[in-house]
Amino acid sequence: MRWPLSFFRNLATCSWKAKLTAFNHAAGFYPTPLCVARQMLELAETSPRDVVYDLGSGDGRIPILAAQEFGCRAVGIEIDDSLYRYSVARVAELKLENQVSIQRLNFFEADFRPATVVTLYLLGAVNEQLQPRLGSHLRSGARVVSLDFAVAGWNPEDVRQVRSVNDVEYTLYLYRRCPPVLREGIVPVGSQPCPHRDLA
Repeated sequence: MRWPLSFFRNLATCSWKAKLTAFNHAAGFYPTPLCVARQMLELAETSPRDVVYDLGSGDGRIPILAAQEFGCRAVGIEIDDSLYRYSVARVAELKLENQVSIQRLNFFEADFRPATVVTLYLLGAVNEQLQPRLGSHLRSGARVVSLDFAVAGWNPEDVRQVRSVNDVEYTLYLYRRCPPVLREGIVPVGSQPCPHRDLA
């Protein structure tokens, strides 16, 4: 399901702080279709060596999918208590506690440093506010896949149109952290992901 138009209209006149507060308390839950989530993880070339972080993980579907189908460890960050409790119970039901953990946190306070893949289905305004934290936490080679909303200030390595089983079109944006430049003009840790096709 897509974000409802009424939510965007209400955000239009808000300050940045109010927009972030509105997002954190938005009524309803808009899950990523499983087939789209799978394509997000495939676009990031997720493997058993990865640690996937899903920000705003809802019912835990992306961390669970990452563990079950891609064999990796995964962490969900979810602030809503009912969704947090549901996803923790689902992880236990599937006996995935050794691979999947759910943290009840505001993702603006989370530590992303263990992540090698991050998935986002957040509003553009939220992505923009998260960008400095992601940039400073993520290690060289880490990938970020954002659904429908680009990350302002970053150049995507790839942009793809995908469809759900209900034939709804979505856009995936893939970003990758550059390795440090070990020559003239050293790039500090926390610099932007690589520009498109500049993946030294």
